[in-house]
Amino acid sequence: MKKLFVSNKDESVRMFKYNWMEFFSKVHFSIPLFLYVPVVGYFLYKAIGNPDLPLLHTAGLFAAGFLSWTAVEYFLHRFVFHYHPTSDLGKRIHFLVHGVHHDYPHDSKRLVMPPAISVPLAFIFYYGFIYLMGETMTASFFAGFVLGYLCYDMLHYAVHHANWDNKWFMEIKAHHLKHHFKDPERGFGVSSTLWDKIIGTNYK
Repeated sequence: MKKLFVSNKDESVRMFKYNWMEFFSKVHFSIPLFLYVPVVGYFLYKAIGNPDLPLLHTAGLFAAGFLSWTAVEYFLHRFVFHYHPTSDLGKRIHFLVHGVHHDYPHDSKRLVMPPAISVPLAFIFYYGFIYLMGETMTASFFAGFVLGYLCYDMLHYAVHHANWDNKWFMEIKAHHLKHHFKDPERGFGVSSTLWDKIIGTNYK
């Protein structure tokens, strides 16, 4: 069977010619927490303090935002990160976006999304939600969505670098490591196996 990785150790490969670009391609796993926990708190505070939105609706929107992230995570991973271009430029972009993670799956500096990518995406999603739902409904929904993203990033790091004695975590870990070391065309959910089960890309 063909080996699906270059190195199974916690080591990096150089991706960019320029040192400043290389620097920003690596990120400590705690950085998303410092960036986005305040974002979740702010939008929850904004939603709960809005007299035009009942608390039950706020909770429902928060849960819907969280669930929506799991779907975005699945479809981004499956159709964007695992798109297989044929051109040299396309292959280079694919390597930078996700291929490097499959070549060096335990590289601890490239397991969470760099802010240079996550921050612009956060703005795109936020204003997209405002366009679709309006500002009143977006606050709680976006808080749940960002929390879902944080769970994804933290779980992704933990799956590669933690061994917790917890049945649910071990199932999530086994699911994702099969994606790396058994069949990268299945098991696209990282923080949840829900959409793999619904769509039929789960491991049998």
